[in-house]
Parts: sequence; structure tokens; C-alpha cells
Amino acid sequence: MMTIASCLSKNHEVDVFWDDRTNVSEIQKRFSIDLSKVTLKPNIFRQDFSKVKKLKVSKNYDLIILLSDGSIPFLLSKKTFLHMQQPISHSLSFKDRLKLKKIDKIFCNSSYTKDFIEKNYGVTCSLLYPPVSIFRTKINKENMILHVGRFRVVNVKSNDYKKQQFMIDTFKKMVDEGLLGWKFLLGISVGDVRDQKFQKMKNSIKGYPIEFLVNQTKDKLWGQASRAKIYWHATGYGEDLKKNPQLAEHFGISTVEAMGVGAVPVVINAGGQKEIVEDGVNGFLWESSEEFKEKTIKLIKSDKLLKKMSEEAYARSKYFSEESFCKRVYDLIND
Repeated sequence: MMTIASCLSKNHEVDVFWDDRTNVSEIQKRFSIDLSKVTLKPNIFRQDFSKVKKLKVSKNYDLIILLSDGSIPFLLSKKTFLHMQQPISHSLSFKDRLKLKKIDKIFCNSSYTKDFIEKNYGVTCSLLYPPVSIFRTKINKENMILHVGRFRVVNVKSNDYKKQQFMIDTFKKMVDEGLLGWKFLLGISVGDVRDQKFQKMKNSIKGYPIEFLVNQTKDKLWGQASRAKIYWHATGYGEDLKKNPQLAEHFGISTVEAMGVGAVPVVINAGGQKEIVEDGVNGFLWESSEEFKEKTIKLIKSDKLLKKMSEEAYARSKYFSEESFCKRVYDLIND
């Protein structure tokens, strides 16, 4: 959303409803987003904000774009857009359906999300893939497999949400079966590094060529991760995604980032991943644990295939660049 604000601020007056100015400064620094032309305003969507005052403030705007968790606002802006980033499968109430008539456009971060919203809300949505920073650098590659993601087990219905333990166990099996000269690097963000479940996962790598990069900035992370030849992602594996669609990757920003440094993705054929990767062209998609291992080994055994797919992966990543994103934002509001 902040990148949308940055894009639009180049040619429009843009306000962001946000109370914590320190937080915004951190966002600018961490994600290199230019918000110099954006004005911060009190957040009218706080629960303690007067409903009457919210309507009065909203009336001053030509367009309000709201990041929605599934809720439908009632505003008096000339136009109201909703941005939805996760597949929401619950049905709307009668009241929400009435408020939905005042919404001019809904756009989603992937076709995966879009399909669920359209089915459950009975609407037509637009597609706006998120912007991805491309960290392309000329650096010598190493025999390294990479995964990047949050360590998260709280407030979800899975004990291994990002399937990081599954990937660790898979790599350990590959080593046990004879894989030599390769290592597995996990770039992990952790809310509490003392978390017992995280410590248990760290302890499980002992004796194997597996390393962690914990809570690194993006620049530092990708400075080291760009050495990787292969990228792994497994979120959604073993889950009932029809019942719990939120347990798959809604898009897959880290997959695109990895492709942007020339790492060939070997990722699960689920969620937003299959919109990014063209199987057999710029990476591999898999559905079973055996297929996961087989396609990885296929890359490991062929330098020629790795090099070809690496270039194709980088070319594909540029479709999701920040420059392309801004163009699509303008197309969206002018449509």
C-alpha cells in the first residue's frame, strides 16, 4: 500500500491515514520507498475514531484505497477501492452486501486470491501483483539452496506454517542419500529468537550443512542469498487448501526476489507460486515430496540446465518490478 502511495504521489496529492510517524520512517528505510510527497493524516479507520467524523473526512477525497481484511467500509469519497491480499472464503452478511454496492473496484494481489474473493463476494476483481525489489548482482554462485520466509506458528492452523521444518528434513534426507558439496541457507525473520519451537528447529540441523540468517535487513539478506543457485518454497504442502486457502502462499514475493538474483525456483504447485513460475521454463513446480527432491536433483546434476533456467528466472522476475507495478497502478485507477 505504501508503494501505491509512492507511485500516485508523483502526479497526485496523496494522504495516508497513519498515526505512527516513526513506523513510516522505518518502512521508508527498510523498503527504500520514497514517501517524501506523501502527507500523513490521522487514521480514520481506528476503532475509536468517530463514525460521523470518518464520513465527513472521507467526503473530501476523490479516491480512497483501503487495504481490507475482508471488511467492507462505508465511505463518502467519490470513489472507493478495496485491496485484498488473502483468499477470504467466508460469506458476506446482508449489511456487507449493501455496503459493497458503494465500492467501485476491488483488486487483489494474485489470481489465487482473486478467485476466492470473486466466488465468495459475487464480484469481479482486478489483478495487481505486488511490487518486488530486484537485487540482481554480479556475484559468483555457490552450491547453495535458499529459502526466505517468516518463522511463524502462532495464530495459524498449522504447526509448520511455512514448511521450513519439512524443507530441512528433505535436505537432510538428500544428504543422507549421498548429496555432497551443497548447503541449505534459510533466511528467517523471527519475532522472538528465544521461541522454543524456533530453537527446536535450529537444533534439528546439527551435523548437516544447513545455516540460518536471522532477522537480517533486505540488503544484507540478499547480499548473501544472491550466491544461491536454487530457491525452495513449500508453504501449503500437506494442507487442505480448499478448506484453508490462507495456508498457501497468497503470492510469493520472496520467490520473485530469489528469481531476481538468478536462483532457480523449485516451489510448490499451489497458491500464488504457480502464477510466478512456468514449470520447466524458469523453474519447477512440484506436488509431492518425491517430486520436490527429484526436480531439485535434476537441477543439481545439470549445470547447463541451471544456467539456462537462471537466466529465464531473472527475465521473469522483471515482470513484477516496481516500475511495472507503478504503471499497473495508474492503469487501475484510470480504467
